[in-house]
Amino acid sequence: MKLTVHVDGGSRGNPGPAAAGAVASNADGEIVGERGETIGVATNNVAEYRAVLLGAALAAELGASEVEIVNDSELIAHQLNGKYKVKHVDMKPLYAEAIAALGKFDSWAISCVRREQNEAADLLVNQTLDAGAL
Repeated sequence: MKLTVHVDGGSRGNPGPAAAGAVASNADGEIVGERGETIGVATNNVAEYRAVLLGAALAAELGASEVEIVNDSELIAHQLNGKYKVKHVDMKPLYAEAIAALGKFDSWAISCVRREQNEAADLLVNQTLDAGAL
C-alpha cells in the first residue's frame, strides 16, 4: 500500500517552541491518519526533519509499504534526495535517522511543494503549537 504523507515542521522563533505534523492520505486522496507533536525548542530545520520522521513513523504504523513524503522545505527535500550535502553538524544525525526510517519502506520519495500546497500539515503544526502553549 502506498501512502502520501504531507509533513511540516515549524518553530516560533528560530530557535523557539517547535512542532511537527504529518497528514497521511491514500491513493484516493482520503486522509487516513494524522499526527502532531511538540518537540521542545528547536530551529525550523530541525522541526522539518522531525516532521519527516513523524511522517515515516505514521506511514509505517498505517501499514504502508511505499511512501511519498511531501514537504515545503526545499533544503530538507534536496538533502534527503542527495542533491545537497548535509553540512551542519546538528543536521547530520537527523538526516541519518530519516534515511534509515525511509529505507524501511519498499520504496520512498520526497518532494517539495509551495506552502499553500502543504496546508493541512501546516495547519496541524500550528494547532499543535497552540495546544502546547496552553
